[in-house]
Amino acid sequence: MDTDTRNKIEETVLEILKNSNMDETTEYKIRKSASEKLGMDLSDPTRKKFVREVVESYLREQQAKAEEEQKEQEEEEEEEEDEDDNRKSCGREYDDEGGLIICRLSDRRRVTLSEFRGKTLVSIREYYKRDGKELPSAKGISLSTEQWASFKKSVPAIEKAIKKMESR
Repeated sequence: MDTDTRNKIEETVLEILKNSNMDETTEYKIRKSASEKLGMDLSDPTRKKFVREVVESYLREQQAKAEEEQKEQEEEEEEEEDEDDNRKSCGREYDDEGGLIICRLSDRRRVTLSEFRGKTLVSIREYYKRDGKELPSAKGISLSTEQWASFKKSVPAIEKAIKKMESR
């Protein structure tokens, strides 16, 4: 079989393989489809063997790619678990900036305790995800400990006002 014919068969078989459902296709179906596309008989033993080699080579490549992707995914998951373990040491959960997560108000909002320029801050803030990390947005407020104490004293009045508004 000449080189030009081999190249045409290989290109056609690979194109068919890439567009096939690998759970349902067979070597016979691939060979038959390539035969129809090329307008040549591929059941000749030499051509049949060549098609089998192309199919097997393709399958080995796909298997190697799948194994590599699996390995990369497992490594990423291990790294994420290590980061989570570091943040959750002693039963406490920390954000990516090192702030202690006091509570999660929703999947995007949380209350954190952090330190900035030597001052303790209570932050109620929205977060967003980028590159697998949760980052604080500009939407929110950070209160000093004095501001927090003042707010905390006002909570009963706030709750009373809420009940009054809801009862209308």
